[in-house]
Amino acid sequence: MEKTGKFYLNVILNAILSGLMIGVGGAVYLLCENKIAGSFLFSFGLFTIIQRGFALYTGKVGYIPENPPVYIAEVLVTFIGNMLGTGLAAGLMHLTRFGSALQEKASASMAVKSGDTVASQFILGIFCGMLMYLAVDNGKECRKKSADASFVFGTFVPVMVFIICGFNHSVADTFYMFAAGTFPEDMLYILIVVAGNALGGMLIPLVKKITPKQSDNKA
Repeated sequence: MEKTGKFYLNVILNAILSGLMIGVGGAVYLLCENKIAGSFLFSFGLFTIIQRGFALYTGKVGYIPENPPVYIAEVLVTFIGNMLGTGLAAGLMHLTRFGSALQEKASASMAVKSGDTVASQFILGIFCGMLMYLAVDNGKECRKKSADASFVFGTFVPVMVFIICGFNHSVADTFYMFAAGTFPEDMLYILIVVAGNALGGMLIPLVKKITPKQSDNKA
């Protein structure tokens, strides 16, 4: 199906909304003293994105193997919109009473992430991409079955796991970059994570595509 300008405008607007939601999740995580509570509250961002049908790069990139090549343009437009949304969120939060505290914590986080080796940045991006694919796909499967409790569990837990482990999420890290004020210096790091998230997100769909379908008797 041919994609029109109106279609891409809709994608980028929904991607900006996703960026705002990830910004809110990133802010609450940075400002929350309890790491587990912070990771749980961060998950609200993805939950909202799935429920409202917004566009998130790490939620879309895993489905590239299942779509025609034109879908790649949609994924790239989504990331641009996510960047705009996270930048807007960070900029507005800097105008608030907790702007300086947010910048301090974001700066500390980005110093660790951008100071890491390229291999580590990429690998941590792969694991995050895989978990984000599972979170989104779990949500889709649970909604088909009207399994509300499983939907919450299936989307929240993968997100909490990647945050607590310290895996790299390109959109969340873009928010941290803007909040820290390290744009454009840290864009190379972001692009490395974008690539890692893509590989991790596509890993499971690619394996499913090249392996024969299993019987219903799953392990």
